[in-house]
Amino acid sequence: MFADNCTMKTIAHISDLHFGTEDRQVAEGLVKDLHRIQPELVINSGDFTQRARRSQYKSAADYMKRLPRPQLSVPGNHDIPLFDIFRRFLSPLGRYKYYISDELLPRYVDDDLTVLGIDTTRSLTWKSGRISLDQIEEMERILSSLPPSNFKIVVTHHPFLPPPGQEDTGIDIVGRAGSALEVLERCEVDLLLAGHLHHGYTGDVRAYYPSSRRAIIVAQAGTAISNRVRHEPNGYNIIRLKDEYIGIEVRRWSGSDNTFTEADTIEFTLQGGQWISDVT
Repeated sequence: MFADNCTMKTIAHISDLHFGTEDRQVAEGLVKDLHRIQPELVINSGDFTQRARRSQYKSAADYMKRLPRPQLSVPGNHDIPLFDIFRRFLSPLGRYKYYISDELLPRYVDDDLTVLGIDTTRSLTWKSGRISLDQIEEMERILSSLPPSNFKIVVTHHPFLPPPGQEDTGIDIVGRAGSALEVLERCEVDLLLAGHLHHGYTGDVRAYYPSSRRAIIVAQAGTAISNRVRHEPNGYNIIRLKDEYIGIEVRRWSGSDNTFTEADTIEFTLQGGQWISDVT
């Protein structure tokens, strides 16, 4: 997996900032927490803004400059204009590319790790997301060229897995998830990161896709700093990787302490070629 002399890699996974609805105290707390932890990479899985307005994008861009680098980002459905119909269809991600990143297939690569971002936003559906056939083909081209020992992460805004216990409630999962997973399995991807639902949880794709034979771990992030919380405090993930180990720490906002604190950690180890959780 990683080289024997590789030190622990630490990745911060934040999502759903929703500038325009941000809680300033929580936002400052996240800046402090990330600079204290000093991750090697900050991943943002989309929804930088609430309504894709220029002022919201500017605030989001200024905020991201205050966080550790390097960074990898993908857009979310809220980053496409909803009411500005002309912009929504003629230049849906024009402001995202101007203020946040002009790369819609972003990559982070080092000797042991590859992270690939996929844009799942669509103008026609707005809320829902989809992976196109062209994206699936490009994803396979990139990932299949990597050595088997490389740890592979794919980032989308829309999730591959619904929250536990909500499998039959019509929760939005990314379109063409099944077709994409066939490629992800063939390319030996280890971890999928997403947001969108403002609900943090971790799982294995095999729990929802019975035809999947390989464990691919999913880590969902809640909303990091927005006041649009849904039955859980603001939160984000710290992911630690080393050798044949994945640790996913959920950090949640404690209003009483005005800081982010560890809420839960789930650990996985590679056993017989499969990721096995420490939760029985």
